[in-house]
Amino acid sequence: MSGLYDWPEKYGDPTWFLHNRFGMFIHWGLYSLKAKDEWIMTQDKISKTEYDMYLQQFNPDLVKPEKWVKQAKKSGMKYIVFTTKHHEGFALWDSEYTDCKITNTAYGKDLLREFVEACRQEGMKIGFYHSVIDWSHEHFTIDGLHPQREDENARNEQRDMSIYQQYLFDQVEELVTRYGKIDYFWFDFSYGDRDWGWSKGKGPDDWKSEDLEQLILTHQPHILLNNRLGLDRGVYTPEQYQPAEPLYTPEGAKRIWEACQTLNGTWCYNPNNLHWKSSEMLIKLLIDTVSNDGNLLLNCGPTARGNFDTRTLEVLEEIEGWINFHSEAIYGAGSSSFECPQDCRLTQKGEKVFIHIFSWPFRTIHLKNFSQKVKYARFLHDYSEIPVKTFEESDVFHHDIPVIGNNETVLELPVIKPDHVVPVIELSLE
Repeated sequence: MSGLYDWPEKYGDPTWFLHNRFGMFIHWGLYSLKAKDEWIMTQDKISKTEYDMYLQQFNPDLVKPEKWVKQAKKSGMKYIVFTTKHHEGFALWDSEYTDCKITNTAYGKDLLREFVEACRQEGMKIGFYHSVIDWSHEHFTIDGLHPQREDENARNEQRDMSIYQQYLFDQVEELVTRYGKIDYFWFDFSYGDRDWGWSKGKGPDDWKSEDLEQLILTHQPHILLNNRLGLDRGVYTPEQYQPAEPLYTPEGAKRIWEACQTLNGTWCYNPNNLHWKSSEMLIKLLIDTVSNDGNLLLNCGPTARGNFDTRTLEVLEEIEGWINFHSEAIYGAGSSSFECPQDCRLTQKGEKVFIHIFSWPFRTIHLKNFSQKVKYARFLHDYSEIPVKTFEESDVFHHDIPVIGNNETVLELPVIKPDHVVPVIELSLE
């Protein structure tokens, strides 16, 4: 891996991550029964006793992890980050340390093992999402995010955070020792900056983050970690917004980052959240992310029965239609130092520069300040050649193509836009 990146030496090699660029996030748990929000337990202030009802109701009769994985692969995703346990405390594996787990539901099987096996069958990189928060655990101390924050009978005097810490470590150790090689461990999340007056948020001291990292790396030294243990290192994971440029440390090193986006406005399945991003918007988010040296982790929330709903499948199919023709401009690509033409984005891989055309221009694209000569240009979707004209200082006007600056390169386009959401031109440089 290039030394240009700010990356802890003790973490694994992120080369595969920087190459793959596109992953699927899957949020799934008891909250899928409520079909509103994965934070519903605290939003509605539901106690553990009340919430246990959903453990009895959980029966995903349509769940087939191999279908999730095959769909992700078809849509161009190269890795999947799957929720092992969200803030609600429901474990999607057969944990020895809790009764709040999928093997105690009507499903009765270790879904995480099935998911891991499906990923390996399809050559998919494996990521585990794991929340350091657990609102169902009797020793997780009550703070301003806790569902029982207004319950006068729930007291922290009866809770011992050190017991919860051991529980956290025990479950993480299960995850990194039972399922073979895991490529990416995605923690969620530290909130030590929160202060409600009567309580404060939790951060790395509460999770014993340094020791937790060491536990994981002892068993899986190759693994990648994200930045949400509060230690300010690992993959930076902004969610629901896009950095507008490559990210750097104050010392000038590049940061490895991953934009986390939903299909609509919620992370879990919610049929009433109609804030759907169009496939065009999502394709452009992927392009925009890669053009700024980032990865896109796109979330899909299965229903409580375990299947992807029709709208999700439609969007994924439309993304598949684009990436099947344009993957060369995404995998292994990153930002370009060349000046980007109007209404376009640039990605680059070695001596190949890719122009992603967000708004179709009339007849020409002007390349300014290109320090290397364009040897050949073609569309990616059909490999049809694009004429390239280079104008020297003596050329002020050439036929009917206006030349704005000296040593300008002009690509001559058809008037009619190709039938692709974002057409891509590949430039081979000399």
